Amino acid sequence: MEDLIRPDIEAYAEAHSTAESAACLALREETCRTMEIPQMVVGPLEGAFLKMMVQLVGARRVLEIGMFTGYSALSMAEALPDDGSLITCEVDDRSAALARKHLAKSPQGRKIDIRMGPALETLRDLAGPFDLIFIDADKANYVNYYRRALELLSPHGVILIDNVLWSGDVLLQPPPDERTAVIQELNRLVVSDPRVTAVLVTIRDGVLVIKPKRSAAEKS
Repeated sequence: MEDLIRPDIEAYAEAHSTAESAACLALREETCRTMEIPQMVVGPLEGAFLKMMVQLVGARRVLEIGMFTGYSALSMAEALPDDGSLITCEVDDRSAALARKHLAKSPQGRKIDIRMGPALETLRDLAGPFDLIFIDADKANYVNYYRRALELLSPHGVILIDNVLWSGDVLLQPPPDERTAVIQELNRLVVSDPRVTAVLVTIRDGVLVIKPKRSAAEKS
């Protein structure tokens, strides 16, 4: 993943945001030491953003589609109330093993339920509502994940979708590969969806923040 934000600006933003917990730092450091693609971890700035979104929404129930080594899940779990819960989906056994190792060391880890297997199969059997849904999994299914997330989302909830700038490749026409094409399709779908309002935030590799529109009954 190419840096879209200057590294010194990124470092300044991290330094002036709430610091990651010791548990998150330890997990991130081991991820960087041992995993083949450590840049898949969201990092401290986006982790702080996710934690803030959990707090702003007042989330009690969170769904994550794509866990990797658990950094984002742990960040969000730290912001949940004591009786809050987070379900996260993962397919890679090695990533999940590293996540479980660190989640077991944190008191927040008990809030996290890891579901192994293809995410679409897991989502098919889940019942909502969820107050916050974070999508950061295989890009080929991003449109499918978005559609299912809307079905599972609380009327007052928020969907967050990561990597929607895709290192800037979303600007290219024609798209250089199928994953880029799917992300472009997702971005067009979201901005034209009359059921939601959305903002694409230029944090790290781009995060779509999506909220359902309030119905007339809710406004009155």
